[in-house]
Amino acid sequence: MFSYTSGTTGDPKGVKLTHQMLCSCAASVQMTANLGPQDTYISYLPSAHSFEASTFTLAMTYGVRCGYFGGNILRLVPDDLPMLKPTFFPSVPRLYNKIFGNVKAKFGAATGCKKWLLNKVMTTKHANLAATGTVTHGCYDKILKPVRAVLGGNITKMVTGSAPISQEVLDFIKVAFSSEMQEGYGMTETSAGSVLTRQGDPVSGHVGGPVANVKIRLRDIPEMEYLHTNNPPKGEICFWGPSIMKGYYKNE
Repeated sequence: MFSYTSGTTGDPKGVKLTHQMLCSCAASVQMTANLGPQDTYISYLPSAHSFEASTFTLAMTYGVRCGYFGGNILRLVPDDLPMLKPTFFPSVPRLYNKIFGNVKAKFGAATGCKKWLLNKVMTTKHANLAATGTVTHGCYDKILKPVRAVLGGNITKMVTGSAPISQEVLDFIKVAFSSEMQEGYGMTETSAGSVLTRQGDPVSGHVGGPVANVKIRLRDIPEMEYLHTNNPPKGEICFWGPSIMKGYYKNE
């Protein structure tokens, strides 16, 4: 298939991807995602986007149930998510930032004992996350049940990709929704997810290590002072593996 991407600059390019490449990506991501027939996800990202293509491939391969949103992205949160009640939510920072802002605003509007209790809950859960990577709490999760209802109430796993997201938003959503949240990085040219954080990682603000189907190296670019010997190392990121594109269509 051809998946068109502009990259960072220049004209759109037709990335040549195969079914095998998408399956390879899905199988590698599955090693850390651990999804199965007990899980449900909602498909609302563009089907031509490599993030959605790889997620849908994973769902079809491992029996994850898939529901489709109603077509109006503005009704995704108020209508589609409460109806489907997914357990797995792949999304992008733009939506996570909006959810973060809305929940944060509601917490800020609380007063009296409710405000004190919410502060106690979030402070304790943030401390547990930093110490052990734990996102659940036997007592406090009941208090946060109305927050979890925003995404349908059954979410246990989330993933973010396609753009950077702040550590503050990541940690807040993990503890507020009592859910694992993995951050990944990839490109259309690599069939989407190529590096991914592991579940239970207590440290946010990074995209983890390579998944099983890719090898990564840094190529030095001395004229830009990008050297693997820098601290931290810098360089052009080079990917190798079975999910890497065959090339660009009619564009060597």
